[in-house]
Amino acid sequence: MSDTSIRIVQPGPLTLVQDAGRSGFQRLGVSVSGAADMDSLLIGNRLVGNSSNAAALEAMLGGLSLEFTAESVFALTGADTQARLDGVLLGTNVSYVAHGGSILELGMATDGLRSYVSIAGGIEAQETLGSRSTHVASEVGGVEGRALKQDDVLAIGAASDTAVSGVTHVKPPVSNHSELEVRVILGPQDVLFSDSGISTFLESQYTITDQSNRQGLRLDGPVVESKSGSYDIISDAVVNGSVQIPGDGKPIVLLADRQTTGGYAKIATVASVDLPLLGQATPGTKLSFKAISVAEAQSLYAEKRELIANSPLEEVIVSEQFAVNDSQYQIGVAQNGSAKLVTLDGIAYPVSFEEITPAN
Repeated sequence: MSDTSIRIVQPGPLTLVQDAGRSGFQRLGVSVSGAADMDSLLIGNRLVGNSSNAAALEAMLGGLSLEFTAESVFALTGADTQARLDGVLLGTNVSYVAHGGSILELGMATDGLRSYVSIAGGIEAQETLGSRSTHVASEVGGVEGRALKQDDVLAIGAASDTAVSGVTHVKPPVSNHSELEVRVILGPQDVLFSDSGISTFLESQYTITDQSNRQGLRLDGPVVESKSGSYDIISDAVVNGSVQIPGDGKPIVLLADRQTTGGYAKIATVASVDLPLLGQATPGTKLSFKAISVAEAQSLYAEKRELIANSPLEEVIVSEQFAVNDSQYQIGVAQNGSAKLVTLDGIAYPVSFEEITPAN
């Protein structure tokens, strides 16, 4: 049993405990929830030696600061926030070691919407229906089913033997572009739309509005025409990425916190490989849709999962061996983006320096 924990110093606009989701209960009306950007969660968990389903912190827009109570291996993925550990700048997609008492501070997100803090051992929030994910609307999971607040203390599980520092070159798909093309599979109710409506949907550009959240993205743009003039159907199941067309004819793309059924016709479903892009897309982003086949979508998704799960974690830098008081150490210094780091016997620590002067 681990005695490690973290304390929330400042929660930021919206910080939630999230894992891979609460699957298997949609028939009972229970939302899956889980990380909005699943790629970032999976990569973060790999970097710190966790299982793929371990819970992490999802911080929308940044602004989070927390205190480590004991030495911990952690990694930042998703949107870059120019995060700092005890005032020293950090990079994303690298696992670091924090000492007990260290303060991690995330600035505001600059190239996406959501950042993920993964800690070796995972967040040990109470499981509800097999998941620690927070679904705020139903007050389920995480910490009392709510966003984190100041002075919350979260227990951290026991770190695995693989909790060592490394870097991955598999980059989560942060949305630092003002325009995105998203691949979709038409259906299941595309037959309810006219040929003109289908063409409008696939050939137009839509804008993500500020009425968007973890439940879904509401889009503004050209009206998608139905054959009958009606968009209502008998309610049936929806999935992550379902593209509904409500009465105003403008698409809504459902995301992690979606409801389990819906009564609007679904013209398409976003390919799973592109869902993380939408989890990072900010209001004002322009979206266009490209139709692909089920087989192509499955192949792309399998290829991405294989890359995340099995691409090798690399040493951050090439180290040199030094003898100090008759003991041998591997030490190296490098730069990762705008962040600088040092490795001591394969463990990475953030550092701050302007220049290095070799000893004579």
